[in-house]
Amino acid sequence: MNRSIAILGAQWGDEGKGKIVDLLTKNCDAVVRFQGGHNAGHTLVVDNETTILHLIPSGILHKDVKCIIGNGVVLSLDALSEEINILKTNKINIEGRLLMSDNCPLILPVHIALDKARELKKGKAKIGTTGRGIGPAYEDKISRRGIRLGDISNSETLLEKIEELLDYHNYILKNYYKSDTFDALQMFDQLNNQYNSYKDYIIDVPNYIESLFSQNKRIVFEGAQGTLLDIDHGTYPFVTSSNTTVGGIFTGSGVSPKRLDYTLAIVKAYTTRVGSGPFMTELFDINGKLLSDRGHEYGATTGRQRRCGWLDLVALKRSIIINGYSGICLTKLDVLDEFETIKICIEYKNNKPIYKEYKGWKENISKVKKYDDLPENARKYIEDIQKYLDVPIDIISNGPGREQNIIVRKFF
Repeated sequence: MNRSIAILGAQWGDEGKGKIVDLLTKNCDAVVRFQGGHNAGHTLVVDNETTILHLIPSGILHKDVKCIIGNGVVLSLDALSEEINILKTNKINIEGRLLMSDNCPLILPVHIALDKARELKKGKAKIGTTGRGIGPAYEDKISRRGIRLGDISNSETLLEKIEELLDYHNYILKNYYKSDTFDALQMFDQLNNQYNSYKDYIIDVPNYIESLFSQNKRIVFEGAQGTLLDIDHGTYPFVTSSNTTVGGIFTGSGVSPKRLDYTLAIVKAYTTRVGSGPFMTELFDINGKLLSDRGHEYGATTGRQRRCGWLDLVALKRSIIINGYSGICLTKLDVLDEFETIKICIEYKNNKPIYKEYKGWKENISKVKKYDDLPENARKYIEDIQKYLDVPIDIISNGPGREQNIIVRKFF
């Protein structure tokens, strides 16, 4: 039986990870978020109530689950405050349950200004970031001038660090982007005030996770975005600024690789992408519009319409090579219910996708609970995906609700 499961997006993000984290954490003790920032958006639907989380792990809706934000996450305290307030309004208790690494790099207003100024400067060549300061915050981390969550506990050194940071960024904002600059004292006061709100949440994450394992607790590691957006292995430069692949778990939380028992790939039954960059199976016809409309394909974080296309098994093969998935959760299968014909990309030739066609099932599958009760054409579609990828499909999600899943294997 597994004690730890990693849940990773296998495509360009937006695969439905939040729902599956929520599903599996009802049987676990802790959830760890290990990379990204509030550029992620995980949508949960429970009893017809929708909750969208950006920073706090999706397990927060289960009252006894600890929710841990690891050092690989870049943290906006303003965004975190908004999220906490929403949860408290919905009477979800976070006290003693939300825990954060003191090594989390902070996203500051200057990072957001830089992010937006860069995209504006690039014009049509823009990457398509969320404009939330994620990239600039990671850059400051790597350049060793970033301010981390633990830094704001020491007011004697904090101002000096802010001044060093702004001395660099203000020069660029003023002289290159012709934008407004930031005041060090004002930023110092803001961070000082915020510290009191969060000081009780700060812990040593690697030691805490190890203590959970020593007590035989069960842990889920929650990824954000998807493999094809990984800074090293994605469609560079149209990628995010963190490691969205399995290696990011270890560097972003401090857990040992030997502690990971099972890695679950979240795969949408078709393909979507937000922002710029290559997309081999993208559709510009009525089928693309139908996928968008039936799948409600709008970003949970930005509200931007997602680009839609057929499932790309070539790209998924690459994702499998990098991550070594134990199994797959196939999501949004119900979105395909109305299609007469469905296609899957099985290879590229002359830089174009080559498709295999399937007959649609033209049947509402949203209430199906057992695999054998799925229409024959739906089962054929699933089994061919599984055979091509040589990875078992262990969960099928057939609707947005917490209960709309076909569980093929037991995880905990």
